[in-house]
Amino acid sequence: MYLLLALPLLYLILFRYAPMYGAQIAFKNYSITKGIWDSPWIGFDHFVRFFKSYDFWRIMQNTLLLSVYHLAATFPFPIAFALGLHYIANVRFRQTLQLVTYAPHFISVVVMVGLIVQFLSPRIGPLAALSGWLGFEMPNMMGDAAWFKSVYVWSDVWQHTGFSCIIFLAALAGIDPALHEAAHMDGASKVRRIWHIDLPGIMPIAIILLILNVGRIFDLGFEKVLLMQNPLNTRSSEIIDTYVYNVGLKSMIPNFSYASAIGFFKNVIAFILVMLVNQLSKKFGQSSLW
Repeated sequence: MYLLLALPLLYLILFRYAPMYGAQIAFKNYSITKGIWDSPWIGFDHFVRFFKSYDFWRIMQNTLLLSVYHLAATFPFPIAFALGLHYIANVRFRQTLQLVTYAPHFISVVVMVGLIVQFLSPRIGPLAALSGWLGFEMPNMMGDAAWFKSVYVWSDVWQHTGFSCIIFLAALAGIDPALHEAAHMDGASKVRRIWHIDLPGIMPIAIILLILNVGRIFDLGFEKVLLMQNPLNTRSSEIIDTYVYNVGLKSMIPNFSYASAIGFFKNVIAFILVMLVNQLSKKFGQSSLW
């Protein structure tokens, strides 16, 4: 058991706790030649610079809107899908459906974005062909900033709903069958059994996952957003993570301290949100992380 625990513990130490030493460059004027320890302290100058920058409100608005949209769309679908699978009587059909819906989760981000670009192409995509057959023109979704958030969110729903429902299926399997038998004897319909037995049974798991998802609300998936970006949709697709990448690594003069300060600010906000949602969950008598 200790050996099994050692691998994830080592991962946390190497990739989560050890890098915290370098987070101090957010408060320094970091120089590669001087190193992290010897670089001069400048306090909160980088944070003030970010708050006063021209891009601050646009980036925060894009990040918040996309995060809330993503959470609102991706959180309930696995619950609804798990409930639907749970009540399918045909075992072979249920297993086939599970396999088909799990599979997209294992597609890499690069391949998934490539599929999205090809599928939504206004010239050669299947939707463009269907639109032409129906007599109207296919909009350029990847080139229109107004479409970016919807394309990002609903492609994630399609890709991850099947895999995300696994934990809810496990929670449903742990509900005492005697409760369903008693409800069935009393004449309760499936809808009533779902509402009064299944949903309360999986609610503790759902609350814990909601709290964890709120903590990752700014962690949208940097790779997918970056790969979906183009000059036509940057106005809507530029979020904190891509901005950090652009100013910290991609620019002609990389500014590691400034990028680190922005990332530090994002993590502090995420921590505050986790604390807030956890306290609200405890206040209303639901499950909580602590």
